[in-house]
Amino acid sequence: MTGVAAEAGDAVDAVDAAVAVLRAAERRRHRLDLSLAVATPVSLLALWQAAADLHWVDPRIFTPPVEIARAAGQLISSGTLPSDLAATLARLVVGFVIGAAGGTAVGLLLGIARPLRAALSPLFTALYAIPQIALLPLLLVIFGVGETAKVLTVVAVTFFVLEINALSAVRHFDPRLVEAGRAYGASGAKMFRYVLLPGSLPAIFTGLRVSIALGLVVITATEFVASNNGLGFLVWNSWQLFEPDQMYVGMATIALLGVALTAVIAALERVAVPWVHRRSR
Repeated sequence: MTGVAAEAGDAVDAVDAAVAVLRAAERRRHRLDLSLAVATPVSLLALWQAAADLHWVDPRIFTPPVEIARAAGQLISSGTLPSDLAATLARLVVGFVIGAAGGTAVGLLLGIARPLRAALSPLFTALYAIPQIALLPLLLVIFGVGETAKVLTVVAVTFFVLEINALSAVRHFDPRLVEAGRAYGASGAKMFRYVLLPGSLPAIFTGLRVSIALGLVVITATEFVASNNGLGFLVWNSWQLFEPDQMYVGMATIALLGVALTAVIAALERVAVPWVHRRSR
């Protein structure tokens, strides 16, 4: 018995050692990924600064990063950048939430109800083919020059992306999961809540990541022509006044906002569908 216990203890120690090795390797990979993620933009900014200092590029057009940072500080201290950021973010978030909720609900419903899918899918496909920014003149005629028209452009692009992703998730659902749910007595609302919805979440979150980026593009473009504030207005107005340093500040802020919002959705995805991330490791 003593020998068996010793062998069992050795096996446990071996498993613990293997797990420790795997965790150490995973930490090294994360550190490498983080290093590359930081080093790449820093290297590009350093190259940009050097090119401007050496006059390889025209610094009047390609403003050096140091001057852009100085302009950012001035815009922040004056309150212009925080105000424009808040305006763009509010429009984007409101439109994104409304469009995502509606698109997800409609996509899931179309995936489940065949008659509705046959009746509405061709219409939605045709409407999605229209660039959503092209709807802005019509929305301005209907709602006037205000917040409603801007928000609705984001609602439109978000709605169609989520509708397509949610519909595709249900249409291509793994039938083995449905059979497993039926084996455990799930049907009707329980089948939707415990089988179809969780199984569709990965595709829905993919749609959320895509639509938040498209929504940011659309709201920025909208602010170019139909707003007197927001990051899009900051970029467009700076170009018109030939203030490229402020224009680059606006562009950089838009990029950072996109990264931050995508990271938020990715974090929510890790909480909502943790099994997908465990499987992908």
